[in-house]
Amino acid sequence: MKDYKYVGKKSIRIDGKAKVMGAAKYTDDLEFGPNLLHIAVLSSPHAHAKILGIETSEAEKVPGVKAVISGKDFPQKFGLYLRDHAIFPNDKVRYVGEQVAAVIAKTKKIAQAAVKKIQVEYEVLPNIQNALDSIKPNATLIHPNLGNYEVVPWLYPQPGTNIGHVRKIRKGEIDKAFEEADFILEDQYHVPHVVHAPMENHIAVALFDYEDRLTMWNSTQSPHTQRNILASCLNIPHKDVRVIAPYVGGGFGGKAGISMEVIAAVAAMKVPGCPVKLAWSRKEEFENSSQRQELFAKVKMGVKNDGTIIALKHELFWDVGASAEYGSNVVNATGFSAIGPYNIPNVYIDSFAIYTNRPPCGAYRGFGYSEFHFGLESHIDRIAKKLNMDPIEFRKKNAIKEGDKVAYGVEMGPTGLRECIEKVAEKIEMGKEVISDDPDKIIAKGFACAWKAPAMPPNESSAAFIKFNEDGSINILVSGMELGQGYLTSMAKIAAEVLSIPLEKIRVEHPDTDRNPYEWQTVASHTTWSSGNAVKKAAIEAKGRIIETVSRALNYKKDTLYLEDEMVKCTVDSNFSLALKDFVINGIQMKDGTFRGGPILGTGIFMPEFTSAMVDPETGQGGHPNVHYTTGAGAVEIEIDKRTGRVRVLKMAEAFDAGKVLNPDLAKGQIIGGFMQGLGTALWEEVKFDENGKILNPNFTDYKIPTTLEVPDEMYPIFVEVAQPDGPFGVRGIGEHTMIPVMPAVGNAIANALGIRLTEVPFTPERILAALEKKGK
Repeated sequence: MKDYKYVGKKSIRIDGKAKVMGAAKYTDDLEFGPNLLHIAVLSSPHAHAKILGIETSEAEKVPGVKAVISGKDFPQKFGLYLRDHAIFPNDKVRYVGEQVAAVIAKTKKIAQAAVKKIQVEYEVLPNIQNALDSIKPNATLIHPNLGNYEVVPWLYPQPGTNIGHVRKIRKGEIDKAFEEADFILEDQYHVPHVVHAPMENHIAVALFDYEDRLTMWNSTQSPHTQRNILASCLNIPHKDVRVIAPYVGGGFGGKAGISMEVIAAVAAMKVPGCPVKLAWSRKEEFENSSQRQELFAKVKMGVKNDGTIIALKHELFWDVGASAEYGSNVVNATGFSAIGPYNIPNVYIDSFAIYTNRPPCGAYRGFGYSEFHFGLESHIDRIAKKLNMDPIEFRKKNAIKEGDKVAYGVEMGPTGLRECIEKVAEKIEMGKEVISDDPDKIIAKGFACAWKAPAMPPNESSAAFIKFNEDGSINILVSGMELGQGYLTSMAKIAAEVLSIPLEKIRVEHPDTDRNPYEWQTVASHTTWSSGNAVKKAAIEAKGRIIETVSRALNYKKDTLYLEDEMVKCTVDSNFSLALKDFVINGIQMKDGTFRGGPILGTGIFMPEFTSAMVDPETGQGGHPNVHYTTGAGAVEIEIDKRTGRVRVLKMAEAFDAGKVLNPDLAKGQIIGGFMQGLGTALWEEVKFDENGKILNPNFTDYKIPTTLEVPDEMYPIFVEVAQPDGPFGVRGIGEHTMIPVMPAVGNAIANALGIRLTEVPFTPERILAALEKKGK
């Protein structure tokens, strides 16, 4: 018999036998059985090197080792948008930390010991650690076979170069506009690599059974997308790939698409019948999951003396690392939107995805918008000051409004941007000077606007099932992921609103690709809008079936029936009510003993059928790549110690037009959490590399993220509600947007305080003091 469970390392009893084991081992055995095997990965010590040979015989001899795998076993490449990422490389390694081989063993300790016995012979090649060096003439090619890779039709790799994609936007007459400008400001800005830093590292368990069926349990934002990539890459029918996704301990884009999960999948295929587990260490999380792209931005803006922006040239050079399989879409999305939330008639944008010998980069909260807004919003403040204009009024004058044309020629939808600007300026008291009681400290304020569109392929789609139970409760089956953003609650509230059922009688199920219907990914701040539309349609269909059943059985006209308080009621018969639990499964019994109805189900699908990514590659015009934009603004009040250069945020305010706020408390949490994540990238976070591509700070001792000690004393989350016409109840997403204005707002505050303009982040004390010294201050 099984007596009890436990936490910690204690003596336990299972089936009457005493055992001693660690909590993690006990949990693994309960979940996946005693045959669970473990994987350790051999990583490259070089940023760029040919693989001349791999010798695995000594590792294979280690007792407890079940198999050793490398590129000779699985030579395939994978990728979401551009298939350029090797499971295990055969030709050469392209970054420090790239997986070269893996050991599958009875325990993690055995696997880690055996992997050290694998011998790899390398021929070291020149490595590239800077995107601007990578596009120089005669630069070493990181992907010589770039022209042979599979790629989606809206990306444009440049074979024979280190450019994985380029997005061009040409609108108006840019040269003529600069000639007519009264003032032009041109400068460069730099944003370094950062990591996602989730509490839970990447982890995957895979089982390849004797029916050639692959089942995976993954910490992921993208269960159906992972299934699709795995099936396509490994040549397994989609019906035979199953991805189960439990709660995720933080994602922020780092668990979108696929990365290490493919290693667990191929390891399982090597040892059929045994589940295998791969869990990244924190160091591996830094080196071999994904990072946020580094950006070198060149901004040139021309304005008239009255403050009207008439021209913008924005060149974005993105370091996507050794693989552009996901990062190329970040580059694509930002290229379409790099005008920011402003009405600019003449635009020149080039956005480049550039390979380097650094770890692959991909989705990160904000999807590139935080990075380009830093330069753009810094520029806005600088120009306003040159024109002796209030930066708030300058932004309001140029703020995009409904009906204005965005960079790719489509009309802007409904937006409450101006109201967001006004509410933030009022709450932070932008015009009011604050003097510190400490003569060594300066208090100042900074402001920035922001916008972002969901970055999605044009055929992004969502589906939902709703099924009733005997007690009138419902289960909602969707495949969006709960990442802490409140997705499950939002889906429940949408269904509750339509079906008049209390939240406590609704359960929203976690994704299982065998059971739950399709969802593209939980990224792009789109799931409340897209998946919410699918859930609303499913609820409406279920409601229609309820009404139809009652109408048919009891002869009430459909248009007189409605739902209220878990019952069907009638507008022309106040005495009539029928509880949902009395018929949604068993039906309604007629006088002759027969029944009408049956189990009530609802299905819903949603696809934004008006979108198209097929634009002119030279101008970016002619398509409709984005579904809508969420707009907003943010501001900070900071205190700077002139002696140390240390910055502390005293107060923050952010306002976003969410269309309709479904859950105010969770939405406020999104603003506060997004602000703190943005503050980390503004003040502390930066991945440091040496000249050979080795990360110098792959841990939380040397890579600082914000803690509760850095939370401002006053935080003001604000919402504006200008309805999104095609959103469920008018909603649009805000999850990523809330970190976008933070870097430029803090940078503008520092400039207002000290009269220095920092054009790269993070704003460390050392950087601030160096700038003051350079200025003679």
